[in-house]
Amino acid sequence: MSTFSIFLVLITIVCFLLIVVIMVQNPKGGGLSSSLGGSQMMGGVQKTTDFLDKSTWTLAIILTALVLLSCLSFTDSLGDSESKIIDTTQKATPAAANPATPAAPVKAIPVPAVPATK
Repeated sequence: MSTFSIFLVLITIVCFLLIVVIMVQNPKGGGLSSSLGGSQMMGGVQKTTDFLDKSTWTLAIILTALVLLSCLSFTDSLGDSESKIIDTTQKATPAAANPATPAAPVKAIPVPAVPATK
């Protein structure tokens, strides 16, 4: 499996988990915490909200780290830190068989004078 495939699979899994955690939350305080039946189950509403909030931030940080690491690993794999998309190498121009001859001077073409308008 190539490095690209590994990062692609990890980023996809983290994105899916992040979507699930965000969808479980309810901005009005309902969501998963209201369907648990009060403070008797799983430590109450506040504990569930804290868990979902920490899970969201943790997954977001992991996703950011994976994207940055994948970017760094692809540029380092080239050896000279060049991008695969942009080709910055200049091609050598072949030497001319004949020595360079100076170009003939360009004759200036006279421009007719235009009278100034008032």
